[in-house]
Amino acid sequence: MKSFLRWVDRFCARHPRFGVDDLMKYLIIGNVVVLLLTLMDRTGTVEYYLALDPRMVLRGQIWRLVTFALIPQSRSLLALLFLYFYYFIGTSLEREWGSAKFNVYVLSGMLFTILYCFIAYFITGRSMSVNAEYIYLSMFFAFAAYYPDMQVLLFFIIPLKVKWLALVDAAFFLMSIFTSPFPYSLLPLVATANFLLFCGDLLFSGFSPESFRRRKKAANFRREASRIRAEQRNAPYRFQCAVCGRTDVSNPELEFRYCSKCQGYHCFCQDHINNHIHFTQ
Repeated sequence: MKSFLRWVDRFCARHPRFGVDDLMKYLIIGNVVVLLLTLMDRTGTVEYYLALDPRMVLRGQIWRLVTFALIPQSRSLLALLFLYFYYFIGTSLEREWGSAKFNVYVLSGMLFTILYCFIAYFITGRSMSVNAEYIYLSMFFAFAAYYPDMQVLLFFIIPLKVKWLALVDAAFFLMSIFTSPFPYSLLPLVATANFLLFCGDLLFSGFSPESFRRRKKAANFRREASRIRAEQRNAPYRFQCAVCGRTDVSNPELEFRYCSKCQGYHCFCQDHINNHIHFTQ
C-alpha cells in the first residue's frame, strides 16, 4: 500500500499536468446531460447503451468503457442534489491531492471496475450492466477520511458530520454485498479496494507503531517557529520553495505555503504545494 502511494506521488510530481483539470466538473456535466436524456426516455434505452457491458464492448461498443461513468445514480430530479454533493466532494479532493492524483484516483477506480467486469464475464459467461455508482461512493469514503469532522447539511436541513454519513455509506456497501446477486455483489469490494490503496495509510496511520513513535518525537511547535523566524531574519527572503528554489523576493507574484503532510516545516510555491514528494525526515 505504501509503495503504491509512493509510486503515485512520484508519478504525479513528475507529471503535474497529467489528466484533466477540474475533472469533476466535466463528469457532473456529463451526468446532468444523461439525466435529462433518461428523463425523456421512459424505455431505458439511453442508459442501456451507455452502461458498461463486457459482451457489448467486445462487439465493438468501446464507448461504454467511458460512458458508464456518466450514468446518474437516480432518474429523479433528486439526482441533481446528489450530483451537487459529489461535485463538492470531487473538487475538495482535487484541491487536497492536486489535479494529477485526483485523476489517477478516478481512472484507477474505473479501471478496477472494468477489469472486474471482464474477469467475471470470462469466468461466468454472464455479462454485467454496470454504472459508476460505487466509484462515486468510494470517492466519498476518501473525502470522509480527510475531513471526518466536517459538518454538512443533509437535504440542506439536517446538520451531520461527514464521518457519520460515511458509516451509512459503509452500511450500504455491506448491504449490497449480501443482497446483490453474484457477480454484482463484489462490485463494492472493488471500489473499497481503490479507496484503501489511496487512503488506507491515512485511515489506519493512527494505529501503526510509526505513528506512536512520531508522536513521541514530535517537534515542539514554538521552538520550531522561533527557529524559522530566526532563519527568516538572516535570509534575504521570507519564503523559498523546497522544490524549485524560487523565493518571495525573486517571484513576488507567487503564493507560498507550508505542507502539513511533510515531516518538519517545508515551504512550497503554489505550483508545487500539491505536486511534490513529501519529506519523511
